[in-house]
Amino acid sequence: MSARGHCILSHGFESGPDATKVTALAAAAERLGWHCERPDYTDLDGRRDVSPLGDVGARTERLLRLTLDAAARGPVVLAGSSLGAWIAGHVSMQVPVAGLFLMAPPVRLDAAHPLQAADVPLSVVHGWDDELIPAADVVGWTCARRGRLLLVDDTHRLAAHVDASADAFAALLQSL
Repeated sequence: MSARGHCILSHGFESGPDATKVTALAAAAERLGWHCERPDYTDLDGRRDVSPLGDVGARTERLLRLTLDAAARGPVVLAGSSLGAWIAGHVSMQVPVAGLFLMAPPVRLDAAHPLQAADVPLSVVHGWDDELIPAADVVGWTCARRGRLLLVDDTHRLAAHVDASADAFAALLQSL
């Protein structure tokens, strides 16, 4: 592990560990001396027999195991996009983490499963035109936690703001 700590970057539903956003975040973190890990959840996304979003419970358990292992060696920062953000928030409630970076977080996965997150330094990037998660919901959720919020002129995929997301992640890491 590097001197700074360990980042675990969780991709969104039907994406993958080599997705553009998590790749950009990993590059930004590594430039700052952080070790990065990008778990692969694609096998769990295909489990439509469990739910339309795949096996969310198994995704969460996988991230929990990785986070517990990394936390035993030093500071951990969790980052995620969409469903990856949701599981990062939930795992942060179970394992002490140094910070959270969430992109397009589903603050209400459904009525029974709101996004939860530990009271740690928080940075959120969200698109004004997100077609899945209303920006107003994310503004309220982030404001209640006094997190940093970057709202961009983009959709759920944040494809036009990959560099801005990586810069916001670097700013969070530099603040820790």
